[in-house]
Amino acid sequence: MGNRYKTTGKVFRSILVTLPMFLIILLFTTHGNLAFGSGADALAWAVSAAFFTLIFYLMLYKGQTDKYRAIAFGVSAVLFVVGFMNNLIEIRGSISYDAGNIYSCDIPFCHIVSTMVIIPAAVKQTIIFGGNLQGGFASIAEMLVIVAVAALLLGRAFCSWGCFYGGWDDMTSRIRKRPIIRRINTSFKYFSFAMLILMALWSAESLIPQYCNWLCPFKAVTEGERIVDGLTLAKNIIFYTLFIGLVVVLPILTKKRIQCATFCPMGALLSLFNKINIFVVSPDREKCTGCNKCVAKCPLMAMRKNHVPSMTCAKCGRCVDSCPTEAMNFRIRGTSAKVSASTARTIFLYLAFSFMVIFLGSCTQSGLAVIFKLIF
Repeated sequence: MGNRYKTTGKVFRSILVTLPMFLIILLFTTHGNLAFGSGADALAWAVSAAFFTLIFYLMLYKGQTDKYRAIAFGVSAVLFVVGFMNNLIEIRGSISYDAGNIYSCDIPFCHIVSTMVIIPAAVKQTIIFGGNLQGGFASIAEMLVIVAVAALLLGRAFCSWGCFYGGWDDMTSRIRKRPIIRRINTSFKYFSFAMLILMALWSAESLIPQYCNWLCPFKAVTEGERIVDGLTLAKNIIFYTLFIGLVVVLPILTKKRIQCATFCPMGALLSLFNKINIFVVSPDREKCTGCNKCVAKCPLMAMRKNHVPSMTCAKCGRCVDSCPTEAMNFRIRGTSAKVSASTARTIFLYLAFSFMVIFLGSCTQSGLAVIFKLIF
């Protein structure tokens, strides 16, 4: 990796550029309050703040985006599950839910549900989800605002920088050095758009968020429906089967993020916002040798044969890091390849990493607190 970035290999300059991010990390991990409930909570805050600061510094100093982003993304995904399950146990005594929890609006709102509530909310003025509209843990209003902001500012980059679910198949796709299944029809990535349309229409007709009701793989690692009869047993079998297949086995075999690339309706929705997002990944034609490493490395199968990412690009940075001639770069839409790659990347990193801290920082912190309380 060369020195295309002004911070690469420069300790002082990397520290200087990291300082504003350090302040952002402090602000959003403490919420302006340094009073902690216990020593474990204080230690969890200190470790998570140091962790995110170090990750941002290493992206600048090493000049690699995807490698260090993936570390933070995967760790946050695992710790999210730890903290989320512990939170549910403290709030309602169980990680599973039943009809009573739904009727009492006791279910945290997941960002994926956004794909299913829009039509009923617009047409029938009905929120088809058993959660709190405002207040409480992961309220509907709070999550919808976050999703709207993420869509406008990041587009599908949210899937690589903010979605705690995406961190799972991002992580499992890296377990093997080489794929066992090498040839995949990249057209499969458009199946997620079919899922988006199907789930939106089916949910609007039934007034039930059907992806959550039947197909969400991440019910296996968050909250599943309590098994009380054959139907709920069947649902749980589907959840666990999809998780094992789409999030664990296939990513390991293919080194691709199969769940995110082919199945998630949220990813399809955010891909549409890539059309208006100000950040893009694009090649410098004068430097590109057509080696196709970017095509082979893309975990979402978003890179086309002309080396221009499709709208399903999640801006993870893997193609940028793997390009041997440094032709692939983050760009600001409308600017030419001659505009400083370092400046465009730094602006993008500030925005994307800030969102990671805001959306995943608390999850990471609460997961660490649970672990520290068990240890100490």
